[in-house]
Amino acid sequence: MSDVTRDARTFVDADGVTIHYYVWEAQTPRAVVQLLHGVGEYATRYERFAQALAAAGYTVYAQDHRGHGQTGLGQWGDDRAKLGRLGPGGVRAALAAIEQLTGIIHGEHPRVPVVLFGHSLGSLFAQKLVDADAARYDAVVLSATAYRTLTDMNGGDLNARHKHLGTTGAEWLSRDPEVAKAFAADPLTFDATVLKLFGLPDTLRLLGTPTRLNRDIPMLIMIGEEDSLGGPKSVAKLAAAYEKRGGLSDVTVTIYPGGRHEMLNETNQAEVRADVVAWLDGHVAR
Repeated sequence: MSDVTRDARTFVDADGVTIHYYVWEAQTPRAVVQLLHGVGEYATRYERFAQALAAAGYTVYAQDHRGHGQTGLGQWGDDRAKLGRLGPGGVRAALAAIEQLTGIIHGEHPRVPVVLFGHSLGSLFAQKLVDADAARYDAVVLSATAYRTLTDMNGGDLNARHKHLGTTGAEWLSRDPEVAKAFAADPLTFDATVLKLFGLPDTLRLLGTPTRLNRDIPMLIMIGEEDSLGGPKSVAKLAAAYEKRGGLSDVTVTIYPGGRHEMLNETNQAEVRADVVAWLDGHVAR
């Protein structure tokens, strides 16, 4: 099967910021996956994953968050030194822009299930969005996520335990050294400490733990065993909290042995993509 054509689109958020987003349209979508990328990256880094989802019948929408990718370049007049700064409204505005795209998706694909897929910072955003209103979504996937407390989420040097493995500073992302090299060489990626980038008030807004959700939706939590953001103990707490306090009845936790932060860019990435598709097939495909 040939690859689908990625369509680049935009909308303007409540603060007048032009948000760039991308659509990989499946021929007859079984569901729509709204993908939220992590800090220091951008949506089209997920091209291979999006193509795999589209081939399996899942349309993908993914935006460059405030301050990131083409959105960030537009915000900051092509000044790459300012990439990562969210701009007016900070985290709240970044979340509102994601909600705005969710509304666009529902408008363009009525009666089609919508899955929220968040990676890293995107998974923290996804937790906040689902905790606020799970009824907008039919399922949620949290990749490279963590229980959002100061003691269960690493806010420091995420490469510390891997820095002896190379010189790029991105060795924590994957066991594949080419991933670290590509990240270091990419003009649109950057190493970022959220506290330094967002400031203390917005960093604190990322913290929180699940409360009772307004809809019981299936959840997949997937991490690498060696992920330095949270790790197995952190996601065990997270899963338990969503079951006990959140009221979710179907929470799956997948921990990949030896895997690091970006399981979609790991040495076993084909297995990971297949696992996500299989989970979607079993939980949301119409």
